[in-house]
Amino acid sequence: MTDPFIRYLLAKQSVDDRALNRSVYEALIAHLPAGPIRIIEVGAGIGTMIARLLRWNALRQAEYLAIDARPENVEYARVWLPAWAERAGLGVERSAEQIRLFDAQRQVWVRFLAADVFDVIRQSPPPADLLIAHAVLDLLPLPESLSPLLSLTHHLAWFTLNFDGITAFEPPLDPALDAQIERLYHRTMDTRPGGGDSRCGRHLLGYLLSLGVEMLAAGPSDWIISPSHGAYPEDEAFFLQAILNFVEDSLRYEPELDQAAFARWLGLRRQQVQEGKLIYVAHQVDVLVQAAAHQSIAG
Repeated sequence: MTDPFIRYLLAKQSVDDRALNRSVYEALIAHLPAGPIRIIEVGAGIGTMIARLLRWNALRQAEYLAIDARPENVEYARVWLPAWAERAGLGVERSAEQIRLFDAQRQVWVRFLAADVFDVIRQSPPPADLLIAHAVLDLLPLPESLSPLLSLTHHLAWFTLNFDGITAFEPPLDPALDAQIERLYHRTMDTRPGGGDSRCGRHLLGYLLSLGVEMLAAGPSDWIISPSHGAYPEDEAFFLQAILNFVEDSLRYEPELDQAAFARWLGLRRQQVQEGKLIYVAHQVDVLVQAAAHQSIAG
């Protein structure tokens, strides 16, 4: 595999599995309709959420539209998801339009779409039973994106892994420098040209209430990566290196930061990953809402 971002999406599956708030997830399962359902996922990446929901036996009869703005992700997803399904013992049928994943108890039709979600919204597609936005909302302009997104569902919206203001690398190297890097890194999230919010998780709750939706469940969904016996599970060492690369790319031209000290900091953090000594924590929030009230207000 040559695309490091796709490998990052693959590597974070195990991290996300641990992080997703189980109480919020159980509320989702409890509120899903009993019959066939329609799902729209925005920012779907390479389809790992589809695989997760199948692994967790959350899907029985479903039509699943997976939207991602990055064509490389969609191209990879169309190959990766069927291969994963076959390894998991599911039947797979492909057509030009969609992929059917099935066994004796389950039947899921998946369609991948490479598009900007707001372009899709302008086409007024039929609303789904469930809207999923996984690790997406903290990259968008809020609150103005929420009402258009909620138009994609007439029932439930599950907003997961919304970053909320804490990035921690342990053990400390230089407490003052550690704190400065965290502060400046978060500032880059708040000043992205396309939108973003380093405290999206806490702000999201108020934004949703102001739109008249019913809050069904909310809770923390922190990324926590800690080595065991000097090693990380799965491909989480690569995930950590990718996070450090994101920090480097965000701050490499930051005038407030001593770049020589930053380079030394990055070198030491990368060495900690190689030696199985780095601990990483990112605070995030999951939310499940009933969007019907919003639809009546918006209508």
